[in-house]
Amino acid sequence: MASVTLGPVAFPGELVLLGATLALALLMAALWRRRWQVDVSAQVWRGLWLGLLAARLSFVLEFASVYADAPWQMLNLRDGGWNGWAAWVAVAGYVGWLALGQARRSAQRQALSVTLVLAAAVWWGGSAMLSLLTAQGPQLPALSLGRLDAGEQSLAAFAGRPVVLNLWATWCPPCQREMPALQRAQQQYPGVHFVFANQNESREQVQRFLALKGLMLHNVLLDEHGALARHFQQRGLPTTFFFDADGTLVDQRTGELSEASIAQRLERWPQARTLPAASAP
Repeated sequence: MASVTLGPVAFPGELVLLGATLALALLMAALWRRRWQVDVSAQVWRGLWLGLLAARLSFVLEFASVYADAPWQMLNLRDGGWNGWAAWVAVAGYVGWLALGQARRSAQRQALSVTLVLAAAVWWGGSAMLSLLTAQGPQLPALSLGRLDAGEQSLAAFAGRPVVLNLWATWCPPCQREMPALQRAQQQYPGVHFVFANQNESREQVQRFLALKGLMLHNVLLDEHGALARHFQQRGLPTTFFFDADGTLVDQRTGELSEASIAQRLERWPQARTLPAASAP
């Protein structure tokens, strides 16, 4: 899902959308209480927490095999691993259960139903808009960047197979945390080109960082002047772009990725696990 840029800061689109949905639900609860003397704030809060729990739990269960070797990563909410459908099913079920309760007044049922419908409209409408923005996003750019060893590399040469393009920097803590997961994905999905474009740092800084962390990454490129960040109008790090074999942008994530959230995005290319290793162009 596309990111949203506010001034010098970029936020993941799903985070902004979640915040807008929560804000609307709470605003509606306050409005019902003040104007019509119908208090549903407690039920709204319970519904919100239930939805968040269902969204995360559904994602974790879907990728349980990925979490098997590192179960503590289930608690890493920074990876953006959520299932929106599961959240809305849980919330709708909760509101339906409340509506059927004989102890609930008709005014409360009406307030909860209207709040749910409006919040759902904001979420799904915003999701469709952000997906449309991503679908209409730029293609894999025909830029040439410096290789870590020597010479230059054209990004367009990676077309023909799916491409995961990661914008990162050595000083960025979430970049550092996600690197091992990206390295393992690089091994698990040989049919995908993983490209690591370092932003605004020197060859010596990058080499020193990779050696210190013991990372063995393919296709490490040097974007010493931030050409990619300008091309995509993207200030937040880390940002990862997912391109199909035709070089079309199909997804992007601003913020930390985990093995599970990487797998979620790469499952659109099931053949990527079985294809021969993608050789560097």
